Amino acid sequence: MLTMQDALLTLTRYWTERGCMIVQPFNTEVGAGTYNPATILRVLGGEPWRVAYVEPSVRPDDSRYGLNPNRLQTHTQFQVILKPDPGDPQELYLGSLRALGVDTAAHDVRFVEDNWTSPALGAWGLGWEVWLDGQEITQFTYFQQAGGQSLDPVSVEITYGIERIMMALQEVRHFAEIAYAPGASYGEVFGQAEFEMSRYYLDEADIDAVRRMYGEFAAEARRLLDARLPVPAHSYVLKCSHAFNILDSRGAVSTTERATSFAQMRGMSREVATLWRERRVELGSPLGETPRPAPAVPAAVDPAAVPSGPATLLFEIGTEELPAAEVGRQTEAVRAALVERLAGTRLAHGSVLVRGTPRRIVAVVEEVAVREPDVEQVVRGPRRSAAYDAQGEPTKAATGFVRGQGAAVADLTVVEHRGVEHVALVRTDTGRPAIEVLAEVLGAVLTGLRSERNMRWNDPELSFSRPVRWVVALLGGSVVPVAVSTLAAGTTSRGHRRAGSPPIEVRGADGYAELLAASSVLLDPAARRELIVDEATKLAAEQHGVIDLELEADVIDEVTNLVEYPRPVLGSFERRYLELPPEILTTVMHKHQRYLAVRDTAGALQPCFVTVADGAVEVPLVRAGNEAVLRSRFEDAAFFFDADLKVPLATFRKGLAKLTFEQRLGSVADRADRIAALAGRLADRLGSSAGAGLSALDRATLDRAGELAKFDLATQMVIELSSLAGTMAREYARRAGEPEAVAVALYEMELPRRAGGTLPRTVPGALLALADRLDLLTGLFALDAAPTGSSDQFGLRRAALGVTAILAGRPELAGLTVADMLAEAAKLLPVPVSETALEQADAFVRGRFTQQLLDAGADHRLVGALRPLTGRPARAASTLRELRTLADSPDFARLAAAVGRVRRIVPAEAAPGIVIGDLVDPADHRLAQVATELSRQLVVRSSGRAPELADFVAVAGQLPEAVEAFFDAVMVMADDPAVRAARLGLLAEIRDVAAEVLDWDALGTLPITLAGPADGT
Repeated sequence: MLTMQDALLTLTRYWTERGCMIVQPFNTEVGAGTYNPATILRVLGGEPWRVAYVEPSVRPDDSRYGLNPNRLQTHTQFQVILKPDPGDPQELYLGSLRALGVDTAAHDVRFVEDNWTSPALGAWGLGWEVWLDGQEITQFTYFQQAGGQSLDPVSVEITYGIERIMMALQEVRHFAEIAYAPGASYGEVFGQAEFEMSRYYLDEADIDAVRRMYGEFAAEARRLLDARLPVPAHSYVLKCSHAFNILDSRGAVSTTERATSFAQMRGMSREVATLWRERRVELGSPLGETPRPAPAVPAAVDPAAVPSGPATLLFEIGTEELPAAEVGRQTEAVRAALVERLAGTRLAHGSVLVRGTPRRIVAVVEEVAVREPDVEQVVRGPRRSAAYDAQGEPTKAATGFVRGQGAAVADLTVVEHRGVEHVALVRTDTGRPAIEVLAEVLGAVLTGLRSERNMRWNDPELSFSRPVRWVVALLGGSVVPVAVSTLAAGTTSRGHRRAGSPPIEVRGADGYAELLAASSVLLDPAARRELIVDEATKLAAEQHGVIDLELEADVIDEVTNLVEYPRPVLGSFERRYLELPPEILTTVMHKHQRYLAVRDTAGALQPCFVTVADGAVEVPLVRAGNEAVLRSRFEDAAFFFDADLKVPLATFRKGLAKLTFEQRLGSVADRADRIAALAGRLADRLGSSAGAGLSALDRATLDRAGELAKFDLATQMVIELSSLAGTMAREYARRAGEPEAVAVALYEMELPRRAGGTLPRTVPGALLALADRLDLLTGLFALDAAPTGSSDQFGLRRAALGVTAILAGRPELAGLTVADMLAEAAKLLPVPVSETALEQADAFVRGRFTQQLLDAGADHRLVGALRPLTGRPARAASTLRELRTLADSPDFARLAAAVGRVRRIVPAEAAPGIVIGDLVDPADHRLAQVATELSRQLVVRSSGRAPELADFVAVAGQLPEAVEAFFDAVMVMADDPAVRAARLGLLAEIRDVAAEVLDWDALGTLPITLAGPADGT
């Protein structure tokens, strides 16, 4: 059996044979091998650096007294840094697994998106978790920044989790069972230390003493920075970090202290990084500088292989594993770029089809012409009369024109432009061969690749979601000579990673998909999804269960783009775990493992699951590995659940004071207090509006739920699985004996979780949910932290949609307006909120609602007409439904035309009012009578509320005829000032009454023929 000691020696030997030097663990506690100076300092600057070392990593928060099978306060990492990126780091890493005895062809080894960031170090990178049969065993990262400095060259960081690897290799269930050395288990060697250090971190650490040490360490780090000694200064920054982590594990860090300490450590880390680089330059960069990679040379084109007629273009962009969400985005982006670039040429072509997998984006363009057609271009010069003198000789104007065009006078011809003769040159612009055009087009597509988060690797020019490692470009059987930076297109693709990514020679687009399929790569995502659904359904049926395709849709969509050739595998777990709340089990399966849950026909969970491996794996191996991982995950969940049940809800609520929300807006406890207060004020507004207000029971529910608001954010379960916020509040409240209505309200305050999601069903839940989102929106807009571009750190777009969805879906809340609620929320904030900020927040919420209606398929003219109503989403939604039934009605078209005619003629500054004594024509009096009756009936019908479209249409039947007769009979702008003012006042009266109902101008010409859904909401 390979012992843990053997594994460390094997990795050391493997990486030294590949050019790494071996250094020692750092001599103070670090939370990860990243913090060792051999990584965090050496990745800075241009010096090459290849290193490997073992690093005991200490994380007080992971203390579990040695009871949890996977969690340790000190775990062993093996750290590798490759600077610069060697170009094949994944292949090197997989070779190291094989050296450890992992059969990468039999096991399910996968690279799953996991981006790393350390605000305290000013460092971040993009990369993956590496999974071995579902177990995370390695963090693989392309370092992009450290100490606040962008890195050039980029380093590859590989961090092995040794205990997890050994548990998988030795097939043991608990870290203590690992064979560490011959005759000695891990538990025998380290079990005592694990228990005693857990006791220290969780129970015994002297808070005052550790806090004093933090201050002393920070002071010493500051002194060493001033002395320009970056290495010892870094050591003391690490000591600060460890002291802080001890305080945090003891629950002794306040919101203010957390923010202050993070800022202090981040600032010192950046100073260390800057000083380190300065010192290396002063020392003359002893290890030299990393050379720039050579640019690629375009492939030679064989003239005999160039098609003589229309041919199919194949363009494959080969990458390291893309994030699942990027696969779909990039297929669309590449298609759009190709269509746009081709449209900028004269090259004829047929359909453009783009499909993708995690490792390739592939475009196929049919019927590409051999070359662009020739076109004649006429370059117009001066007038003929100015180009020749009286003797017919060319003038300076003519000779200057032809000289500037590189032509001769003899080439001139005469053309007519707008009835005037000009001299001109007619040129033939010869079309370029398709190969030449496509080389330019495909090069531009490659250069323009962008994702939501971009990274760099060993290519000096390209930037993309993950490294691009190969390109195939073929027109028929001829290579297209694309060359961008270090990449040159060729004819060689790569097969499935399970088979070692073997080279695949591609002869052309014809049969390409079948060629990939023979190498275990399914290019079509629809085919991958269908295979997953069909096989998972069959496996579930073997256990008399089902896969709920609606509940599992998100996981299926994600897994479809995590694999190139799906291989569903059925696994099981012990029935005793079904005693945990089902939401915990499904969250663990979905969020952590991307498993499909198996249910019975009534929807109850069964003790089995389906995982989707990638490629032709050995099913028993993969099943056993995934079952072991899920068992550990469920054990963790059970640990958190049991621990949480021992704590009173009020204690959790007080614990929110230790959680940071935003420094200027206070702690999570402060925010929860504001939510409770705002929900109460909104309830008071309901009582004072036309509605009946809350019942006594609902008010009592709201008040009690407000006292407990957000308490579950302090529970271990929600800290570990944040998506269970609300769900665990309901569960813990029920178990603590709270009324069911309170438990439901606590759950519903987190709804909706996404656009189109489930809405609160109770008024207390809806009010708390509104207050939650309104506090967030008002606070962040007050701090000028509105979303920009794709950046929305605090989820304000989702919050805005939540507000409008709740208001639109709860008729009891129709009396509440967005602007009024935001203003109420502003009164509770600890920071000043300007009128501008409130106006921006109101416009943002209303704008999101408008966009949601458009996205749902509502006609843009109807949505535009709702502009005055978007601050009352319920009314806007009902008005939209009415508009859709009225839009093609001739009677409504006549009414809208009449109102539109009134609005067009009345100046904006005209004041409304009906002065009968100054109206002299019968048509004046008729319109005044209709307008007066219209206003009276609207008041009666609306009973004090704002009139709605249905009210207006019901009582405005006589308005079109009266308006038409008025305009036919009188001149509005009469010579008599009193008559003119009276007529304008009458029209302004109609304008203002109608303006409360719709923005009539946005309707345009009616009737409107509508297509699509009957309700845009």
